[in-house]
Amino acid sequence: MTQPASTFAAETSPLEVLPRDISAYRQGNTGIDYVHRFASGRPGPHVLVNALTHGNEICGMVAATHLLDAGVRPKIGTLTVSFAHVEAYNAFDIERPYENRQLVHNLNRIWSADMLDGTQQSPELRRARELRPVLDAADYMLDIHSTRAPVQPFWVYPEFERNAGLALAVGHPLVHLVMPVGAAPGTGVTGYGRHGQAGIDGGAVVVECGQHFSQSAADLATDVSLRFLAHLGLVDSLPEAAAPAQPARRFRLLEVHMVQSDSFAFARPVIGFEVFGKGELIATDAGREIRSPCDGCTIFMPTRAPVVGREGVYLTIAV
Repeated sequence: MTQPASTFAAETSPLEVLPRDISAYRQGNTGIDYVHRFASGRPGPHVLVNALTHGNEICGMVAATHLLDAGVRPKIGTLTVSFAHVEAYNAFDIERPYENRQLVHNLNRIWSADMLDGTQQSPELRRARELRPVLDAADYMLDIHSTRAPVQPFWVYPEFERNAGLALAVGHPLVHLVMPVGAAPGTGVTGYGRHGQAGIDGGAVVVECGQHFSQSAADLATDVSLRFLAHLGLVDSLPEAAAPAQPARRFRLLEVHMVQSDSFAFARPVIGFEVFGKGELIATDAGREIRSPCDGCTIFMPTRAPVVGREGVYLTIAV
């Protein structure tokens, strides 16, 4: 017997950190709303810290406002701090705190030339078109996200050694989700333009900091942002953290299952990181069984509430 996909631990997670008015940050210095750039005047990389790719992923807002409020300025190179989807962020409703992830499109799936140069219109496409030069200018990119469930934080990045090396050098989180190019639906922020191509310098990574509204996610987002900048030489090195008790763990994406019907349901309650044996039933959707393709299949980002056309679950294997 299947369990409803909405049987999800995140529904009972406390709302520890909530949105606040960020209109004071609208006036940047780039001609693009909510984008702030600081040049050191000395040679070095151009680093982008990007928050609010999804409207309800509050931790990125906390990290970005910290960088601006604390007056963080680069010793070398250039620092850009961006609040991406403020329109969705401003649509937050405390009675429905998971519903303002996006307004029409997923802003983290539309960064292909076909979408950006096409004729479709939406708040997300409008904002992505505004932000194109911001991403074009960046050598390194940190895109800050959070998860629906209170699972352990993890990195996500296109499968290039430059990205793996960058995440390993920054350190915590110690879980890496590696995305083969073309394996996930659409094109994400970190796969845009040259960031999605082999044979270039730089790097582009996502950090998933934990449950959307948790204080720990906000704290981690700020910490990772500072360690990211320190690793690249833009700010002073931070105090050395204790060596991790365990080495980093890597998972490679095998499949993404998109929700095809309102009947999508998991075979048992899940929040992410559950492991399935080969052939074991993971979910059903419109009478179709989704089964584990291998032993040790670990699921990431299972949907909290299925929406037709959106991701239902990511299947991965430890590597």
